[in-house]
Amino acid sequence: LPSQQKGVGMHEPLVDAEGFPRADIDVYQVRTARHNIICLQNDHKALMKQVEEALHKLHAREKEKHAKDEAEAMAEAMRQNQSLAQAFAKVNAVTPGSPASVSGLQVDDEIVEFGSVNANNFQNLQNIAMVVQHSEGRPLSVTVIRGGRRVHVGLTPKRWAGKGLLGCNIIPLQR
Repeated sequence: LPSQQKGVGMHEPLVDAEGFPRADIDVYQVRTARHNIICLQNDHKALMKQVEEALHKLHAREKEKHAKDEAEAMAEAMRQNQSLAQAFAKVNAVTPGSPASVSGLQVDDEIVEFGSVNANNFQNLQNIAMVVQHSEGRPLSVTVIRGGRRVHVGLTPKRWAGKGLLGCNIIPLQR
């Protein structure tokens, strides 16, 4: 307010004790300044209301998206569980100290995925042998069923003291 130095802000009286306009201030100028300030405050309130509504919409949309993502994740997990019984081979021997033993592979693990080989594209053990030969020195992702649960094992085929690159014996499952 231009007249602030005279002690007049937004709420001080513009009249003296007898009800006459104060002579020490420009009443017109003070009223005009107060009017402009009130208009600006109203504009500010309206803008803040718009911002608030936009934020509510944004958060609602984010919540919906999160719920949708969660539902999709659940559906994917269900699909994964349905494919749980899709084991195509079984480990029937693991040599101690071998790459298979080091990776945590165990006897009676049922193989669901061996690198790129799974129940859908498995024909014979030659499929696994090819993957092992092409992955020497590189980790393979192997998924097995152990005690009814899916277990992921990182298996790196490599040369070791024993024969082969794995040190385990795998047999196809008869379905």
